Amino acid sequence: MYKTVFNKRERFVFTHFGRKGYSLFSCLGREVLIGTLSVATLTYAKADGISTDLDKVDSVAVANEKDVLLDEVDVTASRAPLAGGQAARIVQVLDRAAIAAAPAQSVNDLLKYIAGVDVRQRLPMGAQTDVSVRGGTSEHIVILLNGINICDPQSGHNAFDLPVDLSEIERIEILGGPAGRVYGVSSLVGAINIITQPSKHSGGELRAEGGSFGYASAGGHLSLASKAHWSNQVSGSYSRSDGWLRSKAGHLNTDYEGGKAFYQGRYDDEHLWVGWHAGFTSKGWGSNTSYSPKSDEQYEHTEKYFTALQAQTKQGSFRFRPAIYWNRNIDRYEFFRGNSSKSKFNYNRTDVFGLSLTGWFDWLLGRTAFCADVRNEDLVSGNLGEPLDQPIHIHGTDRDYTLGLNRSNLSFSLEHNVLLDDFTLSAGFTAVKNTWNEMPFKLYPGVDASYRINRSWKVFASYNMSLRMPSFTELYYTKDGHQADKFLKPEEMSAVEGGVKYQGQGISGTLSVYYHHGTNMIDWIMDTSLGEEAVWTSVNHTKINSTGVEAALQADLYRLLPMQRVLRSLHVAYSYIDQDQDREPGIQSLYALEYLRHKLVAGLGVNILPCLQLDVNYRYQYRMGSYTDVEGAHCNYKPYSLVDARLTWDRSKYSVYVEANNIFDADYVDYGNVPQPGAWIMAGAKWKFDF
Repeated sequence: MYKTVFNKRERFVFTHFGRKGYSLFSCLGREVLIGTLSVATLTYAKADGISTDLDKVDSVAVANEKDVLLDEVDVTASRAPLAGGQAARIVQVLDRAAIAAAPAQSVNDLLKYIAGVDVRQRLPMGAQTDVSVRGGTSEHIVILLNGINICDPQSGHNAFDLPVDLSEIERIEILGGPAGRVYGVSSLVGAINIITQPSKHSGGELRAEGGSFGYASAGGHLSLASKAHWSNQVSGSYSRSDGWLRSKAGHLNTDYEGGKAFYQGRYDDEHLWVGWHAGFTSKGWGSNTSYSPKSDEQYEHTEKYFTALQAQTKQGSFRFRPAIYWNRNIDRYEFFRGNSSKSKFNYNRTDVFGLSLTGWFDWLLGRTAFCADVRNEDLVSGNLGEPLDQPIHIHGTDRDYTLGLNRSNLSFSLEHNVLLDDFTLSAGFTAVKNTWNEMPFKLYPGVDASYRINRSWKVFASYNMSLRMPSFTELYYTKDGHQADKFLKPEEMSAVEGGVKYQGQGISGTLSVYYHHGTNMIDWIMDTSLGEEAVWTSVNHTKINSTGVEAALQADLYRLLPMQRVLRSLHVAYSYIDQDQDREPGIQSLYALEYLRHKLVAGLGVNILPCLQLDVNYRYQYRMGSYTDVEGAHCNYKPYSLVDARLTWDRSKYSVYVEANNIFDADYVDYGNVPQPGAWIMAGAKWKFDF
């Protein structure tokens, strides 16, 4: 009679370096014995499905310095976890060191320094920003918190109302191109995954900041970790600013105030990993002319709730990763701030419930993965949707939610990965059905391939398809100069991409070229020939084709120039996009036809003293498109350059820093009706403690 042995793991003896960046893949799920390292710095290797960041082996510790560094295990653009060296698509990563060095107060600010990402800021410090990838709009990407989709079906404008502080973020992963096979609906042109991790040590951190325009912020986190398998962390913060821009009536109407709280925990042993989080954000901000030039007294307030529970088995032939989550978004929009008699306030509440099961197994022909996902999106509103059977009272007001809409998305994904010595092939599809508009099941295939030429060079290519359902705002918002169309069709995107990646001693880089073909693309447009009668109308464009190039180069100046310890790092990245679409005379686009044709970013890290670090970032942007300003004049977007810097005195228990944004006081706009602040300075301090 056979008896299953659950506590036994296959043992793998590591006797030498194979000169292959993907060698670590063979260690996954096994007990590793290292036999020939003079200094044992490699301690474990696992794939937890979201992200595992392994310390790289320093080449100095290896007897033969010509051996190549092992790649870390990353989340890649596949359903199954793969070693970074065998990933068939490129994922851009902002790690903890890059996050700490950047002159930024929010995730939105961090993403400005990624060449392929378009950050259209209405208000700084994370108050309100639209983020897109590769010429898309803020509706075209999926935003994930620890692998959980947190997109709001009402609108993508407030997708980055995150409950986490920058100090809690382990890494940010950016995937460009359609990702329906991996992340499902909404990942039309890419995905951004924000990954947090509770500290493995008991302790905490406190911080305080202040600066120009009445900016002030304070926050911190507290961690409790056992020596066994448990870790928990709770955090909170508060921020505010007076703003810098006044309305015609003389009021400061770019002010901001908000707070957030976040709790996360994990249990991890050799059999099972479990992770959970719960978060809350509440903030309000003066929107000035953010959404329409017809009022410079706009205001918005949002509340968001985030919950999720995930688990992953770590032994057995089959590995499973179930997840369940619930998110709530509450929004109040005032076209005239504090004056509902001139225009009734818009109240909306969305509840999103999701359940998914991902699994994978290895066999003779490679690794096969599958996923089943159910997502229900429910809206109650004062101005969006169809009439409700029974009105629902809006808490704290004398109003009721009288309209609403409910829709469910079902998806099934299947993927297979062929893993050879130097070649990876990942192919599969997702089948999607949405109850809105009685949409039937549709298949969206994808295939990715990569070939490692030698220990430094790798080429890759892919073809992928995805879709996006219209937001509730695009379907129903008919008010204050807007006319929506509730019969909009889902957007669809297909893309081809190819490129090359280089990874050497002290220098790395990527070059990729892509072509996107979008059909039924949704946008808000205005026919300016109608004069004062013109309104913004939601429409499906017949097609939009985009051709793009992205290039990035990173240099570890310590390795390239080992005789010095002043110059630390250098990175340069550039993206170019050209869109081909039919433009009618007098038609002005709000989103889809406005894109960054050129974006250049660069950063330099300098160690002035052993504890004194200077990081300088440069950004150049040239946007296509035009806008009508508050005076009614038709204007084209102008290119601009910005320089930001951060000076940090960093010790083990505390750090003090000064940041300067827009150092040379450039005049610029990301959205035509909202001029951005000039030079502004912020200073802060952090204190870390253990117990």
